[in-house]
Amino acid sequence: MSAIGSTGVPSIDATLSLIDDEGRMVDEMSFRGKYTLIFFGLTHCRIVCPRALGKLTRVLDRLGPLASNVQPLYSTVDPERDTPDVLRAFLREQYPRFIGVTGSREQIDNAKRAFRVFAQRRDDGAGAYVIPHTAITDVLDPAGRFIDHWPDSLDEDTLVMRLGTLLNG
Repeated sequence: MSAIGSTGVPSIDATLSLIDDEGRMVDEMSFRGKYTLIFFGLTHCRIVCPRALGKLTRVLDRLGPLASNVQPLYSTVDPERDTPDVLRAFLREQYPRFIGVTGSREQIDNAKRAFRVFAQRRDDGAGAYVIPHTAITDVLDPAGRFIDHWPDSLDEDTLVMRLGTLLNG
């Protein structure tokens, strides 16, 4: 797990076993044949997640027909609030290209560990909580293997170029 991949990025285990927003079991091989983009977040996120999901949506829109070879996933780090129904309602309204995935706390913790995602619940003092989390999009190839990750700091044009290069490969 500490090996460095060909992109200079530490290799990622890239395994998951979760439930999609339609209640079906999915894993990293469920989207075989397509590039998979995975962003970890939560529906109660007010800044980072909407910005990232919006940017990824615009990137896919700009790629036109090539985007049919990509499946973006939004994996919650907050399974207590983000049930399949909540994820489906959240994504269908604003980010319909995405499939939401959730699971038990153990399943989410396993996925976070596999993808090296930081997310830790913190009480906000008013009886509610927030979950600061990693803002990275992981990229899996059509065989379900991790090939890259894109920090949130990459701009839309750079993402269009990188994903377009992969798709035109």
